Amino acid sequence: MQNQSTSPQIPDCTWQRPIGLGWKTPYTVRYPSNLDDGPWHGMPLGGFGAGCIGRSHRGDFNLWHVDSGEHIFQSIPACQFSLFEQVGDQSQAYALSTEPPKDGSLSTWQWYPTVERNREAKEAEGIQNSKLKTQNSKLKTPSPSTGTYHALYPRSWFVYENVFQANLTCEQFSPILPDNYQETSYPVAIFEWTAHNPTDQPITLSLMLTWQNMVGWFTNASKSPEVKLRDDGSPVYEYQPRLGESTGNVNRWVNEGARVGIVMEKAKATMGDRQPSEGDGQWAILVGDPQSGIAVQPPANIEVFYQTRWNPTGDGSEVWRTFAKTGALLNQANATAAESGEQIATAIAVRFTLQPGETQRIPFTLSWDFPVMEFAQGVEYFKRYTDFFDRSGKNAWAIAHTALEHYQTWQQQIQSWQQPILDKPLPNWFKMALFNELYILTDGGTVWSAATAKDPVGQFAVLECIDYRWYESLDVRLYGSFGLLMLFPELEKSVIRAFARAIPTSDDRTRIIGYYMTIGADSPMAVRKTAGATPHDLGAPNEHVWEKTNYTSYQDCNLWKDLSCDFVLQVYRAFLLTDPTDIGFLQECWAAISQTMHYLKRFDKNFDGIPENSGAPDQTFDDWKLQGISAYCGGLWLAALEAAIAIGRILAEQTADIRLLTSLSNDIGNFQLWLEQASLLYQEKLWNGQYYRIDSDSDSDIVMTDQLCGQFYARLLHLPDIVPCDRAQSALRTVYDACFVKFNQYLKSGNFTQHFTTVQQARLAEQQTLDTANQFKTQNAKLNISSPPIGAANGVRPDGTPENPNSTHPLEVWIGINFGLAAFMAQMGMEDEALAIAHAVVQQIYDNGLQFRTPEAITPSGTFRASHYLRAMAIWAVYGVLAGEL
Repeated sequence: MQNQSTSPQIPDCTWQRPIGLGWKTPYTVRYPSNLDDGPWHGMPLGGFGAGCIGRSHRGDFNLWHVDSGEHIFQSIPACQFSLFEQVGDQSQAYALSTEPPKDGSLSTWQWYPTVERNREAKEAEGIQNSKLKTQNSKLKTPSPSTGTYHALYPRSWFVYENVFQANLTCEQFSPILPDNYQETSYPVAIFEWTAHNPTDQPITLSLMLTWQNMVGWFTNASKSPEVKLRDDGSPVYEYQPRLGESTGNVNRWVNEGARVGIVMEKAKATMGDRQPSEGDGQWAILVGDPQSGIAVQPPANIEVFYQTRWNPTGDGSEVWRTFAKTGALLNQANATAAESGEQIATAIAVRFTLQPGETQRIPFTLSWDFPVMEFAQGVEYFKRYTDFFDRSGKNAWAIAHTALEHYQTWQQQIQSWQQPILDKPLPNWFKMALFNELYILTDGGTVWSAATAKDPVGQFAVLECIDYRWYESLDVRLYGSFGLLMLFPELEKSVIRAFARAIPTSDDRTRIIGYYMTIGADSPMAVRKTAGATPHDLGAPNEHVWEKTNYTSYQDCNLWKDLSCDFVLQVYRAFLLTDPTDIGFLQECWAAISQTMHYLKRFDKNFDGIPENSGAPDQTFDDWKLQGISAYCGGLWLAALEAAIAIGRILAEQTADIRLLTSLSNDIGNFQLWLEQASLLYQEKLWNGQYYRIDSDSDSDIVMTDQLCGQFYARLLHLPDIVPCDRAQSALRTVYDACFVKFNQYLKSGNFTQHFTTVQQARLAEQQTLDTANQFKTQNAKLNISSPPIGAANGVRPDGTPENPNSTHPLEVWIGINFGLAAFMAQMGMEDEALAIAHAVVQQIYDNGLQFRTPEAITPSGTFRASHYLRAMAIWAVYGVLAGEL
């Protein structure tokens, strides 16, 4: 065991919350059918596409994204760290979660106290109240908290205070390493515990990790679930995991020389010699010595105890009786398989003594090996990490041991990546959100397949969100893929290649469109995918990701006017901003670029150079009707034409093939002609002297927040401006004044609902109690904004009022769109305004229980829509512009 003289260095810009402290008025879901797991979310652990787990700031493990693309949120109480402490003849032991099981299990365990439980929660807990009072009476120093949770993805920390006499910190992380396409895929979590004795007498501590054998739980029992339309018009299917089905599960104590730990799996008699299917595999836990880099071979001052089999549905006394008394376990290696209806768990503990002033660090590694992801029945892929281990589903031990050998190097690599950004003169709240919004790359139902000759780093995809469960929605990732682009460029290119391959394909199956159901109208039957149309998404977990595209049926995506443009811009972005020598990437995408731009031009019904919006919602704001030429889609069209011309010219310079040159020349000529037509028309039809009208045919005076997304992309990609700079500045100032300043003033006026005022007052009082609001006051005062604004609405009238108080998308605050707007403002020299908008939405997320489940939209009435949403990673565009990296 290694002596250390210092405590872990936790950056000062983490998201922080007292352990176990809840929210009086967290945001709640807007539509009852949408996902609302409540605010107890912590940073996820696990590699990209390997499945992930989550541990909240209560200390409980409660997020289980182990089955690719599927979501389970519930606390598994037996999955838990516990600590025993003895000082002199006094001892105490706690499971390190503030949330006792609600089903009465593990009733003999003592649960970690929190002083800040509100009275209502205590009364609801009934008999548990008396236990909490007893626990709290033991506290020698009254405190508003018993510790603090910190998170700065991919690291998080628990700092325990005022309960134990030892100082105790747990650092949790997985090896998420930029531009690393190996370790970033590993299904492993590291928990490095640092214990320090600040007293003048010895302290004996024992750390125990208990874990339930959940092998076989994470697969859909319904292999062909029926797809239905939810009340919001979105397609949905029922996921039926096999939770609790543990028949044949077995736990093995492993002692291989210097390596000791526990493997959880199925008995060989149950598996036979068959290859693993989805849900088959192992879990493993190891403890180790960071100094030697190997698992613990106990020296004289360290004792390792184990109990491989106990009942997690009982009172827990099998392990708690001995652990709470001495910090020991019974050292029973029982490999009896679970019978029908039985569940089993395992436990391992490390006991050691700290002399006065001594510090010790103890790492635990937790791994899981479920190598197969199955989409539709029989559609199976191996996960990326199987390229570095084998595909047998028997590598949890090897993965955990690898982590034990390398975790300190991984720690240093993460710090080396983050520190230059942390050293930049940016606000702490911004740095905090910048890293934490990357959580979606782990948490977002992520799939990452094993490598092939065609895809040398595998294929990759992240869900739009859990409610809209389809992959890599192209209109969303126009904003939300900046983190992937900047940190994992090869994964970004793999996604773009998948879209390029999908564009020429067709799928003639027809279906109804959900939007019409929501407005009470008859739906036309729409073809799923038209050849040449850029698909909206890369498919869903219940079909065949990457092959069957356009899963969403809320709108007919073949009619959308932004998707083709989004594709072309993202191709050129990936080329220009990652490796501008990768001509092969452009060559792979060119045929799709040409085909989809010609496809979109078909919607230019009057041949004036710009495809018209149809009046039905036919772009990313898919509840918002645009008619005729629109500022949003028209601007993207102009920028995409410029990008396509630039790509064509690059390719023309690289080839001597006459036929290819002729084809390129024809396309470039067409695109140039369309651009010249469209540029003049865009100004003529939409510029009103102050900002760009939302569209040409509706006579609306609404100010659209994202009216000039095309101009942002043109500048980002070093293309000619699509609008004059002075007009862009005027439009941005109007957006800021109307959609942000005046909209938030309107919300606080008597013209809005009393409910909003009540909710916001309660939230502000809570924020001031935690002293978090002070981070944001300076910026708001500088810009003369009353605190706290909720962000910029998608579209309001110039005075900040709604055109239609009952509209949906215009009055929502979209987190990713706000970050996109902030990036554009920073690009145009409006850095103060950019930071004001960015921190408004950051405050709403991280002060109101939306952390690590960032939604697409929030509303003035304290509701949200579509949690775990991809678009919010657009904060990396803000950083890229501010830091001069984009």
